[in-house]
Amino acid sequence: MDELSQHLKCLKLCSGEADDEKQILQSLSGILLALDEDIQNSSKSLIECDILPDLAKILTANPTCTEKATHVLAELSKNGEIQEHLIKLDVITSLVRILTDYPENDPLVRVCLLAISNLADLDSAKEALSKTSITRQLVKQLKRAENHERVEIIIKVLQALAENDALKLQLVDASLQETLCEIIQRLQDSVQPEEMCTMKSSSDLIVSLLLGDESMQKLFDNGNGIVYKNISFWLSSRHTLLQMTGALTTANFARNDSNCVRMVQLGVVHQLLDLLEQHVENGDVAVQHAALSALRNLAIPVMNKVQMLKEGVADRIQMLLRSEMPPVQFKLLGTLRMLTDGQADAAMILGQNPMMLTRLVQWCETKDHVGVRGEANRLLASLLRYSKSQDVVKAVHWAKGLKHLVSMTTSEHAIMQNEALIAMAIASAINLELVEEDFKESELVSILHKILEDESMGPEVKYNSLGLLCSLLDSDVLRRDMELVNMKQTLEKMCAHSNSNVVKQANTVLQILTSSSPHSGHFFA
Repeated sequence: MDELSQHLKCLKLCSGEADDEKQILQSLSGILLALDEDIQNSSKSLIECDILPDLAKILTANPTCTEKATHVLAELSKNGEIQEHLIKLDVITSLVRILTDYPENDPLVRVCLLAISNLADLDSAKEALSKTSITRQLVKQLKRAENHERVEIIIKVLQALAENDALKLQLVDASLQETLCEIIQRLQDSVQPEEMCTMKSSSDLIVSLLLGDESMQKLFDNGNGIVYKNISFWLSSRHTLLQMTGALTTANFARNDSNCVRMVQLGVVHQLLDLLEQHVENGDVAVQHAALSALRNLAIPVMNKVQMLKEGVADRIQMLLRSEMPPVQFKLLGTLRMLTDGQADAAMILGQNPMMLTRLVQWCETKDHVGVRGEANRLLASLLRYSKSQDVVKAVHWAKGLKHLVSMTTSEHAIMQNEALIAMAIASAINLELVEEDFKESELVSILHKILEDESMGPEVKYNSLGLLCSLLDSDVLRRDMELVNMKQTLEKMCAHSNSNVVKQANTVLQILTSSSPHSGHFFA
């Protein structure tokens, strides 16, 4: 450590002298050696000696010593305790200037990139970098990089910068996406591990650029951007990595309605379905998950639902019902539910498909994945709600699906409770005689009674419970169940509820309940 102290003392004495270059270089070499042997203690000595400002000066004031000084900074920047101090000394500006002034000095560029790489994860560094020309310089370096190590260092820095929205936009403006697409195209047929690693990091970086709304929209450019133009090629690639890139890119572009409509017009839906067909049997789960995420997003705009149904998406996507992978099942159910949302035709097609209903009921019973169970129940409710079809009610009844909707009313999620209640009210209104036995066996009336008695239950759930009760009143069997739980007394309580809609609905049910039924005697008189 005494030798290090001498080097530090010498550096402080010489740093302002242009004719002491040899001595400065010797001191910097000694400091590097000390850092290599014991970075923690050596870093501490440098801070105590207040040498960092002198190093920062050498970066710009002494070109001959720049490489060595940058190397020292690159080593020091590994120390988290020193990083913020270096940023306050504005070494970021100096490092970017070095890249700008000496772009073809490979040894100097290498240590400069290492220093920036070590600092780039800090928010303060990103803020400082956003005020420089770093994005243009890095894209230039990426274009000229010829070895794997250099490319990976640059992409690592770019990945860190892409976490910042301002820098993300700057990267897009610097046409980073074009360089990345060129790298992917160049390496697509390679089997070399290093080159495949570069292809993956390039693909990941493209996806990162899409995570910002503004940068994503610039890249989309109404379907004319270079990234979007590559999607078709990636989705049809034999390379799983590129298939994943294509699916993730599509899903990220499909974050607003106008993009979704444009992409459906451009034909991406069937490309996604073609990809999914490749992976049905023992396929890549991640690729299926990403492709289904994209399809679900594309199905959100109403006009897309109509168009996708015309193109037979509801039929083609059912191939995935065979999947035994919960993540794929979950995404498939969500996609189908999005397609049927408000669409009677889709609900009719799916709601009368025996294979679909058999699989749905199986998934409604699964214990292994709560998300799959929840989505299966929600899709089942959607089929009844939006089809409003006698045939669908019969199909769900024969598939033994109604009991799962009864169970769904006990969900901890109000949205699921309401969906189940509305679906069963519609089924009851369509064919009460068919469904009443299922509801009795599942103790539906008892569950509705508990919901109405539960003071913590929200008014919308109670309102829909009352609506369902009203649709059950023509059933002698279910009215007897209401008598057993003293439903009349509960309804009288509801007539004093704080929510006016609940009160109105309770009064309606109570009036019908206390009147004579065409099938039975006068209950609760």
